[in-house]
Parts: sequence; structure tokens; C-alpha cells
Amino acid sequence: MSIWKWSERLPVGDSASHITLGEGQTPLVRSRSIGPTAGMPNLYFKLESNNPSGSYKDRFAAAAIADLLARGKRFCLATSSGNTGAALAAYCAAAGIDCAVVIVETAPEGKLSQMLAHGARLYRVRGFGTDPLITEETFASLEQIAREQGSSPMISAFRYSPIGMAGVKTTSYELAEQARARAITLDHVFVPAGGGGLALAVAIGFEEVVARSELPKGPCIECVQPEGNDTIVSPLRHGEARARAVNSTTLISGLQVASVIDGDQVVAHCRSSGGTGHAVSDEYIWEIQRRLAREEGIFCEPAGAVAVAGALQAVERGDIGREATSVCLVTGSGFKDPVSVERMNHDRGAVVIEPNELEPTLREARTR
Repeated sequence: MSIWKWSERLPVGDSASHITLGEGQTPLVRSRSIGPTAGMPNLYFKLESNNPSGSYKDRFAAAAIADLLARGKRFCLATSSGNTGAALAAYCAAAGIDCAVVIVETAPEGKLSQMLAHGARLYRVRGFGTDPLITEETFASLEQIAREQGSSPMISAFRYSPIGMAGVKTTSYELAEQARARAITLDHVFVPAGGGGLALAVAIGFEEVVARSELPKGPCIECVQPEGNDTIVSPLRHGEARARAVNSTTLISGLQVASVIDGDQVVAHCRSSGGTGHAVSDEYIWEIQRRLAREEGIFCEPAGAVAVAGALQAVERGDIGREATSVCLVTGSGFKDPVSVERMNHDRGAVVIEPNELEPTLREARTR
């Protein structure tokens, strides 16, 4: 299975270029612990961390690289905070395309190692991702260089790569299909946001699903950001029409996007769906990352826990009903960010024992 199940909805007509590593068709699982503990019996997780390179960005990469192949291009110029670069590097390797990635200064080593393993060339830019002016200037430089080559930069945002982002809309197509199969009504879908491309793709995807009469009504799209990268959620929550640039201070990798990018459209489409914005602290995100691992068996990076943090905060604040069916997108694997896993395990470790201590130690452990 892959996103090409929906090929008639994707703007890449040349089926010979439809490259896949098996992205998409990710599980929708019901919370066994976190939801019931919070009084949310209908809390679900969409495990985008199960994609081939470990994040939802594989949906973007499959469509984006297919488009390059269809146009006869042999070079991919991209920018990334981590997961986009890892996904593009993997799909470029599969397609035999050269890949160069300009990365944000704070990208974690786990994601850089993944890109390098696939053969990508990496360039880290100081201030990129945290300083809004440097971020905009970097995007402009990439656009200019790509234009000179008769191409466009691979940036996971509608503003820059609408064809790649069409692949991300398949998340909504799948959720609608999964909801119909389980006879459940989707009330809210919580989506983490940096530049906002994922939230916009999910919102537009559900608008298309409703237009096709595949669902009678779309869910409220709830946009969640770390407090230190609040470009979208406060304007959305407070009735403003436009997103805003900020100096990003969050430590949540992948969501350090200081400039607006798709933010204005996210505000419009989320508001139209009935959703709003939710800002959560880094500390709460790390707490939910740990709880997902230890209570649900879901191993995600901090950015993958952001939507769940937003949903739990929303129900505590009375923004949503506890009985509502809420889906949280878990967007990336824990293997992406080893430092965050070390933080999560700071109070734990493997105990070294002698062979003759094994049996009594295990008997004692069983009684705890």
C-alpha cells in the first residue's frame, strides 16, 4: 500500500514516476491509557511514525520526488528541520536522484545521520529556523537557485511545494476511510505545526473528502504549537486573520519555524473547520512523549507528542468535550531525536549483575 492508492487525486499524472517505499496507510489506534485516564474514552492516535523513514514527511517526499522524475529532473534541492530532509534523502536514493539539504541550525543529530546515511549532502545555516529574517532569506536563496535550474526547492509547505503537499493530504483521505470502516464520527483532529503545512494539508484534505460526499461533515482541525514557536495558534485562537513571525525559542525539533510560511492559510482553514489553536509548553510535550512510550507503547519524538499534549490541554480547558472523538497525529519516531530519549530515560538504566544473581534478582523484580 502507498499514497498512490489515491493517485487519481494527486497531481502527478505519469504513473511510471510513482515511486514508493510503502508510505501511508498508517494505523489508527485507540488510546488504552492516556485517554481513559483523562476521561476521554474516544481518543485515537494516527501513527505517522510508522512511515518508512519514520515520519509523515514520506507522504510529501513520495509525491515531490515523483514530480521531479516526471519532469526529468535529477537533482533535489531541499530545506529541512530534519524529517523532510530524511524523507527526501531516502526517496532520492530510491529514485537515483542527487540530494542536497539546507538544514536548520538546531536539527538533531539523529535526523542528520539518517540523511547522511542515504547519501544526501548537508549544509547547516546559523540562525536558520530560529531567526525569522534569516529563515526568510534562506528560503529566498533556495528559490532563486532552484529557479536557475528550472526547478523549485523541496520545502514541505504549500507556499513552495504544492505537489509534494498534495501527498500529505492523503492523511485525511485515510482517516475518513478508517472512520467509515469503524463507524465513528471524527469530531476533532489535533495536528502539530511549525510552518503549518501539515495542518493546512489535513484541513484541505477533509474539505475535499466532504466535497466528494465521503463524509457528511469534516472534523474540527485543531492546530497545536509549542509556546516558543507560536506563529499560528494565538492568532487563530484570538480571532486574528493572519499568522505572525516570531523569534523561535522552543527546543522541540521539527517545529522551530520562525517565519509565517503557510500560517495565514492555516488560520483561515482551521477556523472554517471549527477548530482553534493550542499552545503547549516544551516541558508538557516532553512529559507526554514519556507517557506515550510508557503507557501506550508509542515511541515518538517530542514533535510527535505535540498533538496529544494539545488534546489533553484542550479537554482540561473545556475547549472540547471529553466524549468527543479526537484523533492526534503522532508524526515522527523516537529514533529521530536520541537526546530527547536520553532525557526521558534519565532516571532509568540497565542493571549489571553477576550470573549467580540472575534468579534472585528476577524473582525480586517480579514481586514489585
